[in-house]
Amino acid sequence: MNTFSKTAITFFTASVIATSAFAADENAADRLQSARGSVLALSATLENMGAKVDSTVNLKGAYTYNQKTAIYQAKHADLQSQFDALRAQSAE
Repeated sequence: MNTFSKTAITFFTASVIATSAFAADENAADRLQSARGSVLALSATLENMGAKVDSTVNLKGAYTYNQKTAIYQAKHADLQSQFDALRAQSAE
């Protein structure tokens, strides 16, 4: 194999690896944005139902997308519990 072919194969392999690493980060960023949007939407719904809502999220100590997403998902679960309780109360 000549030098050009080896260089071309190396360049191609490096670009494929870089592209997949970038795509993985993009998916993590999308999941974070989705989790953030879910918290905001549920907060707005609860406020429209007359509930007092604490929609603040403390991201201190969360450095990766996955850590931040987990915090938003936990906040969403708390808000969902509040929503379920409020809805059950209004159904009585």
